[in-house]
Amino acid sequence: MRVPALLIATTLLAPLVAVTPAHAHGREARFDQPHAGWSNDLLEPGTPERVGLDPAPLDEALARVARYTEPDASGHPLFAGAVTLYAHEGTVVTERPVGWAVRYADASGTELPEDQRVPMTRDTIFDVASISKLFTSIVVMRQHEQGKFELDDPVARHLPEFGVNGKEGITVRQLLTHTSGLVAWLPLWSQYPDVPSRVKAVMDTRPVNPPGTAYVYSDLNLITLGLLAERWSGRKLDELVRRDITAPLGLVDTGYNPPASKLDRIAATEYQAGRGLVRGVVHDENAWSLGGVAGHAGVFSTARELAVLGQAILNGGHHAGRRVLRPETVELMLTDFNQGFPGNSHGLGFELDQRWYMGALTSPRTAGHTGFTGTTLVLDPLSRSIAVLMTNRVHPTRDWGSINPARRVVADGLARALAVKPRHGTAWTPETGGGTLTTRDLARRAGGQVLSFSAFVDLDPGDRVVVEATNDGTSWRDVRVLAGYGQRRWERVEVVTEAALRYRWRYERGTGYGGRGVYVDTVRITDHHGVLLDAEREADGLHATGWRVADR
Repeated sequence: MRVPALLIATTLLAPLVAVTPAHAHGREARFDQPHAGWSNDLLEPGTPERVGLDPAPLDEALARVARYTEPDASGHPLFAGAVTLYAHEGTVVTERPVGWAVRYADASGTELPEDQRVPMTRDTIFDVASISKLFTSIVVMRQHEQGKFELDDPVARHLPEFGVNGKEGITVRQLLTHTSGLVAWLPLWSQYPDVPSRVKAVMDTRPVNPPGTAYVYSDLNLITLGLLAERWSGRKLDELVRRDITAPLGLVDTGYNPPASKLDRIAATEYQAGRGLVRGVVHDENAWSLGGVAGHAGVFSTARELAVLGQAILNGGHHAGRRVLRPETVELMLTDFNQGFPGNSHGLGFELDQRWYMGALTSPRTAGHTGFTGTTLVLDPLSRSIAVLMTNRVHPTRDWGSINPARRVVADGLARALAVKPRHGTAWTPETGGGTLTTRDLARRAGGQVLSFSAFVDLDPGDRVVVEATNDGTSWRDVRVLAGYGQRRWERVEVVTEAALRYRWRYERGTGYGGRGVYVDTVRITDHHGVLLDAEREADGLHATGWRVADR
């Protein structure tokens, strides 16, 4: 549940309109100045400094990613290797490979001799797993643009064999938003003998929830959408992805079933019984059993080519003069249709507002997806930024743990590279452990007081800053609570209260993942006689314990 907030962002996607971009070249990149509208950027290489990013948080995040490739207390690393890519305002500022694309000799984690390993490179090709769902969703929405269906059409109208066992009313929109009621997964590869029987199992499955009543992330939704796209177009899904996405965007290493000529650039995934080391063939068993081409998995790509796709989305559906979606279609895809299912915000194919991997880049408009093999794509329209983390975390086994901490590290690094500038002079922000920011003692005069200050609030749900007052220096009363995230703007706060001896801002750290933070600036206290405290003019007007001065 989100904490009721003084500063709270709308959960609806604001209308996006095409605008001429104001490139960040030569100015500081700002987290506290969110963009409206689409960008119009051509993804190109550059440096953090070129687009006004602070390189230090990026370097810190990259160093932590590198450490994740080293054994920890468990005796093994979090992942064998990774490629991390950061882009801002159309500029790829970091594209850092680390570790190994092939590292292990068996499922037990026996390391290959170093001369037999394959290092990660910038152009390493990864099995992106469920990020494939974005490709399927884009292909489906291309069909929508062509008038092949309406979002609230029953799927059975176009795919009659689907309309059995209680699925007659499931709509295309419900498949795209994972609200169809279908089960998350079926063991197609192991319990059905061939492709026709596996497809029929999906068509015959029975919902576990009435359609539209619950959110259940389901591979079956996207398998069905892939079949729908094929029915509408008369073409196979891999042909549609090539025609509608990869060819227009110039993506040469993105697609299904990569050729053997690219095997030396492909990251290994898992050692599986009966399959051995899976490399160059889709890891997901169900997608493999469907011939490597399925709506839920099967796409291979590089960090750079995923970033090109991401830039096309931030551009409203085009890149380098080639359009893959209309702006209004992208707007639909980035609109939250799951407001009835808190915590499961979802557009049409894109996940939205997911702190668990979007970290401090999270907002109601932040979009992305993850893949089981260890891949992550985060798109932040508010800052026109992209964070990509590609790993082979299932090499040699899927049982070595979650890489979600690494996903958040990467997103947090980019968020903190974007500045939050003081409103005037000096701003204060709490350290991660908490603490207080307290005024000096105030003159006690009859009548009330007005406390005013500027606040920037981007806090994880559960975190908050409580503004308190005391008359005796011992007992404190609440006068305001600062909470919420996603708005990314400074606000002026004014509190009319009874006369107090002191005020303080007390940071309470919750159990969440953390946001960009909270900043307090331009503190001023007055009564009917005049100014009691102007913190911008008094060097000793505020006393900090666990808070620090911040200039960005």
